[in-house]
Amino acid sequence: MKYLFVISFLLSSAVVSAQVNYEVFALKYAILKDPTPVSNWAANAPAEDSVPISFHFWLLKGSQGKKILVDAGCRMDLQNAVDFGLTEYERPDSVLLRLGIAAREITDIIISHPHWDHIDGLPLFPEAVVWMQKEDYSYYVTEAWQGESKPGGIAPRTIEYLLKLNMDGRLKLVEGDNKEIISGVTVYTGSRHTFDSQYVLVNSGKERVVIASDNIWIYYNLQKMQPPPSYGTMDAAGYVRNMQRMKTQATKPELILPGHDDAMFRLFPGVNKRIIRIL
Repeated sequence: MKYLFVISFLLSSAVVSAQVNYEVFALKYAILKDPTPVSNWAANAPAEDSVPISFHFWLLKGSQGKKILVDAGCRMDLQNAVDFGLTEYERPDSVLLRLGIAAREITDIIISHPHWDHIDGLPLFPEAVVWMQKEDYSYYVTEAWQGESKPGGIAPRTIEYLLKLNMDGRLKLVEGDNKEIISGVTVYTGSRHTFDSQYVLVNSGKERVVIASDNIWIYYNLQKMQPPPSYGTMDAAGYVRNMQRMKTQATKPELILPGHDDAMFRLFPGVNKRIIRIL
């Protein structure tokens, strides 16, 4: 019995030591100058209500030495960014430097979906391995361009860069829902903000953080269980189901992080004017 106890203790200690802890930050690289109608972001929302919009990405600093981004922002020489009206822009790698982290230190980037404001910054991080859903990749490098109308929110140069990443061996294609791709980091699909968008669950010891990205556009979507208008998802019911699932996954609702609601930057401790610390 004594030896069984020792073995049990050693095994439990190994499990504890294997736990990867993460610091989680949100980094803001641009905003829209004026608040926009909530109805632009959530179906059936009151037309008179407005919401401040920011453009951001996330950093996960792992106890095992990993420095992981969720999404990569964009570069301002992209016409989409100009047309959309981004202001107070700072290049994503420069925002990262505010934490003393150089672009080449980023080991991995998890792309939630290939819209320009989440993926165009990839070339700024030349050493990172990029993780993306296989079905999202396959659709946007092939059949999305076959019809007369072209896919909204997709910049051709970002698709060309994804092809280059694939040829260079730096693109990891994830196949489906509920996949732990890095220790403590699991991705989920089903919201269909794009063809097969994904969100990220970060398990860091006692806390579990859901980085929804655009699988929840703004807090109103989550609070009212309302999907975006039709241009925001290919499956409104699936979008709502995933928001319900996120509520069961995060330690608490405050740790579910939306893709564009600037209110997030007032809910967590500020590191500086561009960065907040989630954990």
